[in-house]
Amino acid sequence: MNTVLVLGVGLQGKTLLYDLEQSPLISTIVAADQDIEGLRHYVSDMGFNKVQQEELDARNEDHIASLMKTADIVIEMLPGVFSLPMAKLAVENNVSLVNAMYLVNLGETDAARRSAEEAKVMQLHKEAQTRGVAVLPEMGMDPGIDLVLCGQAVRDLDEVHELYSYGSGFPEPEAANNPLKYKITWAFDSVLKSYKRPGWILKDGQVVGIPAREIFSKAHVHTVDVPGLGHFEAFVNGDATKYAKTLGIEETVRTMGRFVLRWEGHCAFWDKMVKMGFLDEGPVSVGAFSVVPRKFVYHLLESQLQYGPGEKDIAHLRVDARGVKDGERKRVIYQVLDRRDLDTGFTAMTRTVAFSASIGAQMILRGDIKKKGILSPAVDVPFSIFRMELEKRGIQVELSEEPWTPGSSIGSC
Repeated sequence: MNTVLVLGVGLQGKTLLYDLEQSPLISTIVAADQDIEGLRHYVSDMGFNKVQQEELDARNEDHIASLMKTADIVIEMLPGVFSLPMAKLAVENNVSLVNAMYLVNLGETDAARRSAEEAKVMQLHKEAQTRGVAVLPEMGMDPGIDLVLCGQAVRDLDEVHELYSYGSGFPEPEAANNPLKYKITWAFDSVLKSYKRPGWILKDGQVVGIPAREIFSKAHVHTVDVPGLGHFEAFVNGDATKYAKTLGIEETVRTMGRFVLRWEGHCAFWDKMVKMGFLDEGPVSVGAFSVVPRKFVYHLLESQLQYGPGEKDIAHLRVDARGVKDGERKRVIYQVLDRRDLDTGFTAMTRTVAFSASIGAQMILRGDIKKKGILSPAVDVPFSIFRMELEKRGIQVELSEEPWTPGSSIGSC
């Protein structure tokens, strides 16, 4: 029987507690959150028996370290700024950790700072190996499920020449009933930050950088058909090129990208918003007040973009790998399409993020994942076990294969 420490019980963390409560592997769940009263009410309302509550100050590392010392594994669901510090703290306290975020800042454009962050991660990797600790970041929906699917798609081919990954959350057609055709299932401030973040893709063997101000421009957006739903716009999502080495395809892959999907019209709107400065972080004087444009947009839109009780969101992931298998050109597509569960109220986004983190932690506890150090879902999470665990939770993974003709459209299914 195992004790799990959960740091942060927001939208994703609540669903995580639900999943851990069902597990026969887990005897005790220590849930730590800043909003202790809200946490207590939630635990009481849900009738959880395994959950103990702790008030959390994420800056108080001494308190967190004392909690880590009593845990068999930590699942960290705090804002992204805490990812690397919490991973470091876990390693120092000899306990494995899973989170659903990146350890480094994807929006960092300064090469020196980016290199320094990567050096810290590499040093932490060595220390975790020495201490016999596993750190599994990026184990959510995107990143997370997408990376596990990428890993399997690569293994399905002898050579990978093209690799495209799509991760997205959007309202189902009936719920896309506001001018933006978008509603919130993730921390909205983080979404807005990602809307002004540069991206990198691989095109014809060359790394192409896309500036933050240009990710929504028509030149960098393509259309994807999602069967049963229709056409969606795809825009770049962070740095795809770093995964080529992780996946072991850097010698063969020629074109590669990671993208986000939204309903048509989304990119044209946000292209104007970004270029007009609405997502800038520098304050603007408004009479006697100083206003940060992005914060203004957040507070203006956040209350208008909520799901109603009977409305559903959709979490969609697609990995599209193209290359050679047994001497023939082949295309492999893995897809996940999940909807909100109205019985529990859990959105598709929280299900795919929280269930993945829970599965990852339980795979480490069971010994399905034995490797130590800083791991990657792309190569260190066994696909067959992960897929089985997702399907136990009602999340289906679909596979299709077909011949591939080079030069075919990126987005066509």
